[in-house]
Amino acid sequence: MSEAKKNPQRKPAPQPMSTGGGPGGPRAMGARQPIHKETVTRLLKYVTPYWPRLIVVLVCIVINAIATASAATFLGRIIDDYITPLLATASPDFGGLLGAILQMAALYVLAILAVYVQARIMAVVSQSVLRTVRDQMFAHMQTLPIRYFDTHTHGEVMSHYTNDTDTLRQMVSQVLPQTISSAITLIVVFISMLSCSVWLTLVVVAGTAVMMMATARLGGRSASFFIKQQTSLASLNGYIEEMINGQKVVKVFNHEPEAKQEFDQRNDELCENMTEANKLSNILGPVNNNMGHLLYVVLAIVGGSLAIGGVTNLSLGGTGALTLGAIASFLTLSRNFMQPINQVVQQINFIAMALAGAERIFGLLDQEPEQDEGYVTLVRAREENGQLVESQERTGLWAWKHPHTAEGTVSYTRLEGDVVLEHVDFGYVPEKTVLHDITLYARPGQKVAFVGATGAGKTTITNLINRFYDIADGKIRYDGININKIRKPDLRHSLGVILQDVNLFTGTVMENIRYGKLDATDEECIAAAKLANAHDFITRLPDGYQTVLSGDGGGLSQGQRQLISIARAAVADPPVMIMDEATSSIDTRTEALVQRGMDQLMQGRTVFVIAHRLSTVQNSDVIMVLDHGRIIERGSHDQLIAQKGQYYQLYTGAFELE
Repeated sequence: MSEAKKNPQRKPAPQPMSTGGGPGGPRAMGARQPIHKETVTRLLKYVTPYWPRLIVVLVCIVINAIATASAATFLGRIIDDYITPLLATASPDFGGLLGAILQMAALYVLAILAVYVQARIMAVVSQSVLRTVRDQMFAHMQTLPIRYFDTHTHGEVMSHYTNDTDTLRQMVSQVLPQTISSAITLIVVFISMLSCSVWLTLVVVAGTAVMMMATARLGGRSASFFIKQQTSLASLNGYIEEMINGQKVVKVFNHEPEAKQEFDQRNDELCENMTEANKLSNILGPVNNNMGHLLYVVLAIVGGSLAIGGVTNLSLGGTGALTLGAIASFLTLSRNFMQPINQVVQQINFIAMALAGAERIFGLLDQEPEQDEGYVTLVRAREENGQLVESQERTGLWAWKHPHTAEGTVSYTRLEGDVVLEHVDFGYVPEKTVLHDITLYARPGQKVAFVGATGAGKTTITNLINRFYDIADGKIRYDGININKIRKPDLRHSLGVILQDVNLFTGTVMENIRYGKLDATDEECIAAAKLANAHDFITRLPDGYQTVLSGDGGGLSQGQRQLISIARAAVADPPVMIMDEATSSIDTRTEALVQRGMDQLMQGRTVFVIAHRLSTVQNSDVIMVLDHGRIIERGSHDQLIAQKGQYYQLYTGAFELE
């Protein structure tokens, strides 16, 4: 295993055994950040581009509210103007009543159409918002430094794209329109109630105040648990992802009981938060409904008492008697008034959960992107009259382009692969230094090998050459240029990396090889596969180079996957190669074949090799022996054997790498 994954200063790679004390562990589950007003403002900015559609939605909401309130007041007119007179008539004519009923039915149809249009539009808006959010998250994720992914589990990152965005979908498509609809409905219905009876409206206001006090107490506690639920859900997802990746290790070491115990602990935490959140949330509905029923009874008693007592009714239209139709209309209006209040109360918890999800999403988007102050770029070049000039065509020659701002000119340095580290100090965290005064020189075409125990600093050096991390002190020069002056994409374009852990992507074998050079022809990819001795097994696959790989190449052996990764690096044809335990997963016979191809690949290139098998580094020009971040021995194989130091002990078996 590479040194970077064992280094204690960094977040460990996902392992089957977890103490739960990490950034997403159970001890962090209960912690939550307060929801800020800026979160709401930023969230609304995603919706504002769709303001023309939202205006249509608003119109539909108003139509629905007016239609619903009108239908309720219409009931009073039917009772007072049609049903009551018909009861006193010997030969009733139901024509007028039928017409009134049809008018009321038309109002309901209008409300249904408005709701339908509103739902269709909000479905489009919500999915568009989610698409924008996901696009921004993924684009921003590509700019984040390696440090971020070393300190966050894959499951935790994935939770942003699944759980957190789903809460936003629910908020945009349902909660937001329902809240607006409820607010408009409350206003319309309140005005309608005042037009019926001011006295009964005061009773409703008093009952609503009592209801809101109860809601505030229960809803506040429930919202806090919904926020905790999102954090614990992300932690559980992260742990599940770790267990899926490490399932073979779990079974090999019989850690199923321990893995299940850890899962149960995190799952219990999630269950507790979800239970408390939903328990309080589920109480809110029945409490408000029953208080609404109680208010309905109170209104009926008060209204009947006012009518029997002959109390003058006060309304927006003036004064008069409180009729049976007015009481019936008001009772219906009270139902319509309580319904949006109940809806808003039910949505409070979803709003809290959505805002918690939005806070987590914005936390990802607010992560500081990888800084790049470089200005030297990598360009294709050709020689004219002994001078390097930039070329738009493929020449096989590359150069570093230096812009000189003051003079307004540019100069070019041939890309050769000369890498120098001078007195480099580095630590993954400031308080602990991992590398101490590292100085080495890798001349063009040289093969430099790093040997040492896990955690000695081998992979860390290659991470610094790639600028995955920036050094604390010292200099790293590439062809005489401080690498801080080279743009990171151009620097990494000049480096080929073959890692111990192979990552293949869903697609054909040809596409995976071409990943190292997107404009490579099929012939170049096949030549690279032959160089890595991968051609023979690829041609035996069901569809050869067009065989589709999925699940990180799960149908291939570890050695075959490594051969494809070597071919991927070969087709890129970089001047500098970094091989981090590149042949550790290949059997001895295959390694001999691959080594011959690797030797061809390494010809004329500067190569950094990290290996535990000393047989793979014997032909290196320089071998560096590292121990606790320091170079303790350096020299060729023969020179180190003659010194009879630690390398000699490693080679003869007197001392073994940990």
